[in-house]
Amino acid sequence: MAVETLSSVPATAPLLARAALTARGRRGSEVPERTLRVEDVRVDRARLAAYQRLTGYDVSDLLPQPYPWVLAFPVQTALMARPDFPVPLPGMVHLENRVTTHRALDAAQPLTLEVTAGALQPHRRGRTLDVRLEARVDDELVWECDSVYLSRGRGTEDASRGEAPPALPEGPVAGVWRLPERLGREYAGVSGDVNPIHLHPLAARAMGFPRHIAHGMWTYARTLAALGRGSLGPSSSRVWFPKPVFLPSTVELVVERSGRHVLAGLRSRKDPSTTHVVVTLDD
Repeated sequence: MAVETLSSVPATAPLLARAALTARGRRGSEVPERTLRVEDVRVDRARLAAYQRLTGYDVSDLLPQPYPWVLAFPVQTALMARPDFPVPLPGMVHLENRVTTHRALDAAQPLTLEVTAGALQPHRRGRTLDVRLEARVDDELVWECDSVYLSRGRGTEDASRGEAPPALPEGPVAGVWRLPERLGREYAGVSGDVNPIHLHPLAARAMGFPRHIAHGMWTYARTLAALGRGSLGPSSSRVWFPKPVFLPSTVELVVERSGRHVLAGLRSRKDPSTTHVVVTLDD
């Protein structure tokens, strides 16, 4: 596996623009065997605090479990925007994450971030792609995440559907959240994820969505924050995104606890049979 070290974290917006311009020419089935690395990544505390406020965490120097993903997102974008990457980045759908934090992460500690993409796999609605993200302090692996994305297109009807998320708890509603139309733009401002499908309904329609949608990583972070401080220390979580949350929208939080295991999720307030997000947490 070739490892390429970038001099700094790249800017996301130009990468997304370049990916949009070259999307129609993406062809092929082979993902380049390449890891992108950025060393000495420093946390901007003002940006971290804005992220914590928007996602429901207390403002502190402890990094929320999804935050290294936010730091690595530009590196991931740089990898997937390369001319030899076989699938188009615009319109790609985030299906799930599996995340492990090995110890509490302090904003004062600079991180080394690495991103590697795996092979494309058939899916009934196109092809899926696994992306591995890792964060280290010096040589210590402190955080790791495996993300799964769907590149929509001609699918394979008999393709494996992967592991289905658990059913949401049927107990009482733990919270009701009204998500405003501007949420996607607000989260883009604190995360750097300026994918057009989150910003405006017209841009989302151009990508095949009826309206713009909330960032999956916002719904994931907001759900974890509602579960307390367990994900701030050594812990593992998994998140599935079965259905997008169109903006504006109202969602319900449901939670079930069994010892140190938590099952939680978001469902539509208007139609509770519609599951948007499923999260498991073990601390």
